Amino acid sequence: MKLQILQQHQQLLQDKIDVFRDMISGLTVDAQNDAKGSAGDKHETALSMMHIEQEKLNHKLKEVFDQKSILDKIDGSVNHNKIALGSLVQANGMTLFISAALPKITIEGKTIIAVSPQSPLGSKLLGNEVGFEFEINNSKFKVEKVS
Repeated sequence: MKLQILQQHQQLLQDKIDVFRDMISGLTVDAQNDAKGSAGDKHETALSMMHIEQEKLNHKLKEVFDQKSILDKIDGSVNHNKIALGSLVQANGMTLFISAALPKITIEGKTIIAVSPQSPLGSKLLGNEVGFEFEINNSKFKVEKVS
């Protein structure tokens, strides 16, 4: 199941990368076309707005690449005894994937929550094993399974 989770998250990130690249490319084409037919303050403002939008998209694209590089470090075939990057953790009926902060996905009817090791939940879990109990936001959790 871990390999499926990894593949689905990688596909999700690749789709985001493709969308951001298309949007950046579209803005570049628009800026070039605008440069050919405009002059004056209105033209400068439009180009400036396009440039700002490109910077925002490039920043978002970098974030997605950072998430992808985290996923690239995970070997989905490795099972863990202690919780680490790439662990699949069962706690209180939830399935957590220690990777990067990514959207929830559903595989084989199970909802998978991707958790960053730097998040409050992820940092509490790291290095622990089955039976570990912890509390977050006045809710108690117990690790039932680690793979």
